[in-house]
Amino acid sequence: MKKPYKVVVTDYEYPDLDQERKVFDAIGVEFVAGQCKDEDAVIALARDADALLNQYAKLTPKVIEALENCKIIIRYGIGVDTINVPAATKAGIMVCNVPTYGIHEVSDHVVGLFFSSIRKIPAMSETVKKGRWDWNLGRPIYRIQGKTLGLTGFGNIARMVAQKLAPWKIKILGYDPFISESVFKSHGVERTSFEQLLKESDFVSVHVPHTAETYHMFSYERFKQMKRGAIFINTARGPLVDEDGLYRALQEGWLAGAALDVMEKEPPDPDHPLLSLPNVIITPHMAWYSAESAVDLQRMAAEEVARVLKGEEPLWCLNREVRNRKQ
Repeated sequence: MKKPYKVVVTDYEYPDLDQERKVFDAIGVEFVAGQCKDEDAVIALARDADALLNQYAKLTPKVIEALENCKIIIRYGIGVDTINVPAATKAGIMVCNVPTYGIHEVSDHVVGLFFSSIRKIPAMSETVKKGRWDWNLGRPIYRIQGKTLGLTGFGNIARMVAQKLAPWKIKILGYDPFISESVFKSHGVERTSFEQLLKESDFVSVHVPHTAETYHMFSYERFKQMKRGAIFINTARGPLVDEDGLYRALQEGWLAGAALDVMEKEPPDPDHPLLSLPNVIITPHMAWYSAESAVDLQRMAAEEVARVLKGEEPLWCLNREVRNRKQ
């Protein structure tokens, strides 16, 4: 009798794994969940696994080389920076993500940060709570209409941001060397270079993955290329930003403010200088979350694993050359 496939969750922060169990019970696989904190723990749990679901545990080359049977690794989320994709590709393991979950939530969060920053809502709320009822403390606040928003990266989330902000009569620029001109045009967004986007935008919102090429792509020098008085928004990944450079640009008054849902170190140290600035909004990497999106993510990740174990084509394979080699 053929041994059932083994599916392992390396780590998770969900209240339960009922969504995954429902999917895997239907196809008769062995399902094991852990809370791995280091390489050795992942290897001990998943060495003989046929599939891995991963949230935060680092799947390094050492881990991937130790996997004896693995066919697919799927990340709970859009970014796959916890997974060494080249090592997985070399080992013949498909790496997948869930790019269509939570795009409403993240784009909503971007829009919320956009308006909160422009109208200085968090800072002014704090002044009232501290006993100062004075709208003058918010000066200057500028009209939204007629301003320019720059979207760095133009994937699903950025496109939805453009759609949601289009009625506000703002100009929207976009930079993404991997997206065709026709896609930008179909969303009413003007395609431009990165340098031009920084120069012309009153607000810059980041929507690119974290890779070796994008690490600290927003440095102090880049912030200085932005329009003086601009606002910077990041809901993508913390390591895209040189936080010392961002703090310096804010302290010098070059940038008017920043709104961040992600940090290079999460959570940041209590004495992190950005936490001290009243013109900086920071939320705890929550843009992806709604009660509905969390359920969607768990179910969709499990369904992708089930597809592969049943011999079907995955929907979201990032290293398609592995799939092609297996065909």
